[in-house]
Amino acid sequence: MRCIRVLLAVLMCLPVLGGAADAHERRTVGPYQLVVGWLDEPAFAGIANAVDLRVTDTRATPASAVEGLERTLSVEVFQGGLTTPFASTFRARFGVPGGYAADIVPTRAGSYRFVITGRIGDLNVNETFESGPGRFDEVRAQGALQYPVQVPAGADLGSAIADVRA
Repeated sequence: MRCIRVLLAVLMCLPVLGGAADAHERRTVGPYQLVVGWLDEPAFAGIANAVDLRVTDTRATPASAVEGLERTLSVEVFQGGLTTPFASTFRARFGVPGGYAADIVPTRAGSYRFVITGRIGDLNVNETFESGPGRFDEVRAQGALQYPVQVPAGADLGSAIADVRA
């Protein structure tokens, strides 16, 4: 009886423990699975973060981590309607085989798009990942974190100063 109670308690906790993985998009590209999102979620404007990429080879059972991609993959980050990307290379994440990060400080709340290009083995990669429901989280404004006084975002201050000057 006690074992059943423990098992039920563990099963009830699974949705809570699995929440972080839900904020990433999983996609099969050839024989590989790519998992993409923000390294730190939820992501907030003005706070250092990174594009998180994890790659596994699904031809093995269980799937095996693909290492060495920091030399062959890069990412461009787009925000809103901006057509000029933030371009970055990935770095291997220490202690996370098949895990890579491209450091960035998102400066505006809203939707983001990651375009990952390069090669995984012999496979050419050109994949676009967009934030949104069922994918990875959009960047949130910092106001929700600020206490006791909310400070305007840098972009808002810049606009206010430009208005005053005009």
